[in-house]
Amino acid sequence: MNDLVHRHFKIHKPFGYLSQFVTNDIKGQRKKLLTELYTFPDGIMAIGRLDEKSEGLLLLTTDGKLSDHINSSKIEKEYYAQIDGIITNEAIDKLQNGVEIGFNGQKYFTKPCKVARIEPPNVMERPKKIRDARHGPTSWISICLSEGKFRQVRKMTAATGYPTLRLIRIRIGTIFLKEMRAGDVKEISKIHIQ
Repeated sequence: MNDLVHRHFKIHKPFGYLSQFVTNDIKGQRKKLLTELYTFPDGIMAIGRLDEKSEGLLLLTTDGKLSDHINSSKIEKEYYAQIDGIITNEAIDKLQNGVEIGFNGQKYFTKPCKVARIEPPNVMERPKKIRDARHGPTSWISICLSEGKFRQVRKMTAATGYPTLRLIRIRIGTIFLKEMRAGDVKEISKIHIQ
């Protein structure tokens, strides 16, 4: 099948939403789903996920082969993470070289990745306040991964002593979040990721 048959979207998933369209979970009946943002076509699926407390770029498609290809490839994803405390160069080195995290009840050593301290990005305030300055300083990092274990960035920063307070995915391969605001949905003609 070609791109004329399939439909593709990029969205800015807001904080507090699940990266899914339906839930069978009784508790999940009160959860916010992607269907509240837009009337998506039948057969739509998220390419990868962002957890409920994470925000940012999420790609959607009706093309299962494309979704499988992107999920199984080592496509780089970039995140901005606001962390608790002023991160040290030593902690950045540890993140870059890989840290031990828990995954599926097992210990897992993350692959080397790119990490850099950044200035606070120009992003919208989150609807649910993180905290105020009385609780101590925070700092921001950019982290680029070519793997995606469950809650990996949060587990990585916590392993170095700097828990993640806010997490925003800004890039998947060559596709960027750019100026999209939380809740924005944009249909795109194709998804081509390098």
